[in-house]
Amino acid sequence: MKPVKSVTIIDDPQVHEDQHVHAVYDQIASHFSSTRYKPWPIIAKFLSDLPTGWIGLDSGTGNGKYLPLPADRPGSVLTIGLDRSRNLLQIAQHAGSEPGCLITREVVWGDVLGSGWRSGVFDYAISIATIHHLASHDRRKLAVQRLLQAVSPVHGRMMIYVWAIEQDELSKRSIPASGTDGSNHHPMTGEDVFVPWVMSQSQHAAKGKFKNDVPSSATSKEVASAVPTLAAETPVYNRYYHMFAKGELEQLTVQAAKEFGLMVGSRESANAKGCRGVEIMQEGWERSNYYVELRRWIS
Repeated sequence: MKPVKSVTIIDDPQVHEDQHVHAVYDQIASHFSSTRYKPWPIIAKFLSDLPTGWIGLDSGTGNGKYLPLPADRPGSVLTIGLDRSRNLLQIAQHAGSEPGCLITREVVWGDVLGSGWRSGVFDYAISIATIHHLASHDRRKLAVQRLLQAVSPVHGRMMIYVWAIEQDELSKRSIPASGTDGSNHHPMTGEDVFVPWVMSQSQHAAKGKFKNDVPSSATSKEVASAVPTLAAETPVYNRYYHMFAKGELEQLTVQAAKEFGLMVGSRESANAKGCRGVEIMQEGWERSNYYVELRRWIS
């Protein structure tokens, strides 16, 4: 197992994400998708509890594993998947299909920081293992605000999941800790790291990048020397993550909501009619992830 390494972001966050997130997932899409098929229980319950007929957004859908849910009421809600990776979207478009039964999902190519949706158009939104790929505090805050903007101001529900510094005993990752507390403005800053993705040799072979990937003009001696070297090489792709510290996701959510002009708390705590707000319904840690569930309201 390749180690997780701390990283300092010195270039533009967008450039960093283009190189260490978007380009990587387009390369590893098929291999990555084969390892991502089981929904997290809390997210599955969130989707199962939604009223029939609701329409929602999966912002950063990846291979679309949440698009067919809820499993106990298939088709009772419609989740539209959004992602930057065209290769992952090609997989997500047919998520949940069985042999002989091709299902087509609604998916859109786009950026989680974009504002291509009409405000309040969705009844719910989920962001699962996505915001931790954004390379600055301000960009992560904007991603939360885009979710708040996308859902109904009256009843919109949201679920956000991010990777945690605190990994459980089943995790393959050990997160290096800097030991810094950050500034007063960002007292919990998490860790910026590269998490390696090692492509299996069979997947690498399927992409035609070893053994047979030799120029036709090469001499027999060059072929003999090149094949073992290329065959032994297994690509390692470094994916950027911001690993969240305890309390950081809740703090980020509260800051994003307040700067978006929302009151944070229950509808009952509003001191005037017509106040707009958001309530944290639950937050916690599950299997190496932090999560927060939100609900919008108008008094």
